[in-house]
Amino acid sequence: MKKILPALIASSALLPAGLAIAGDGLEDYRDRFEPLPYLPPIPSDNSLSAEKVGLGNMLFFEPRISSSGVISCATCHNPALGWADRIPRATGHHGQVGERNTPTVLNSGFLESQFWDGRAPDLETQALGPIEAGVEMAMDLDSALARLNEFDLYQRKFEAAFPDDEDPINAENLAKSLASFQRTLNTPHSPFDRYLRGDTDAIGGQAKDGMVAFVDNGCVACHRGPELTDSQFHAIQVPGSTDLGRYTVTKEESDKYRFRTPTLRNVAATYPYMNNGATETLEEAVAIMGREMLGREFEEATINDITAFLHTLTGEMPDFNVPALP
Repeated sequence: MKKILPALIASSALLPAGLAIAGDGLEDYRDRFEPLPYLPPIPSDNSLSAEKVGLGNMLFFEPRISSSGVISCATCHNPALGWADRIPRATGHHGQVGERNTPTVLNSGFLESQFWDGRAPDLETQALGPIEAGVEMAMDLDSALARLNEFDLYQRKFEAAFPDDEDPINAENLAKSLASFQRTLNTPHSPFDRYLRGDTDAIGGQAKDGMVAFVDNGCVACHRGPELTDSQFHAIQVPGSTDLGRYTVTKEESDKYRFRTPTLRNVAATYPYMNNGATETLEEAVAIMGREMLGREFEEATINDITAFLHTLTGEMPDFNVPALP
C-alpha cells in the first residue's frame, strides 16, 4: 500500500486540472451533450487512406475543375474563414450570386445529409454537386476529368489512391477523394469538449449559464449529438428569405420552408447566419431562433449567456497543406 499510494498521487498530477475538481453541480446538463470524436464514421465503400486524403486535398484547391479555371472548392470554403466564405450568399461562375449561405465543411462528415435542403445523402454525393452547378463552378464532369487527365501528377496520384482501378480518373473516384479529405476537417478539443471530458474550468461561468439556458429553453431538442444538430428538417422563415427549402427536393407541401438543422460547431467563426446569410451576428441569430423556433422573446441576458456558450464550441482547426498544384 505504501508503494501504491505515491504512484496514484503522481499519476493524478498528470491529469488536467479540472479533473481534480469534484464537479460544478451541472452534471445533469453536461450529460445532455457529447464531445466531438476525432473522426466521423467512415463508409465501408470509401476507406480512409493517406493517398485519397492527399489527392482530395489537391482537388479541393484545384480551380481547373471549374469552367472558368479560377474557382475551386476552397473559393467558397476558405480555410481562413472558418472553411466558409463569410458573405451572405456564395458568389460563383461569372459573379453569379447563389440563393443560399455557404455552410462550413468543418465536421461535415458527421452530418446525416448535406446542403441546406439535404439533397445529398453523403459527402461523396455532395462533392460533385458544386462542380456541375451552373451558379458555382459550372463544369461538366467529363470536361473536369479530361483536364485532370492532362497532368502526369494527377495520373500518378489517382493510380496510387485507387490501385485496383484500370482507369482511376473517373467521377466516382473524384468524389471519393474529395469526401475523404473533407472527413479529416474536424475540430475536436474545443473548450466545451474539454469541459465535457472533465475539465470543469475549461469554460467560464457565463458560458455555463448559457449551457443551462440552452437546455432549459429547448434549444438542445434540435441541436444535439456531437455535431449539435439532429440532421432533421424544420420549418423556419427567417427575415428576408422566401426560399422554399426542402420542398425544392421533395415537392412535398409539408416540406416548404424546411431546412436541415445547421451544426453549431465553430458557429462563432462561420458568420453570417441562416439560409440566406442575412443575419450578421450570433446574438441576432439566437434571438431569431428563440422567437421563430421556440416562440420566446429572449431577454438580453439570456441571449448573451447563450452566445457565450456558443463561443466555447470553436475547436482546434484541422492541420492541412496548401498544395502545390501541377
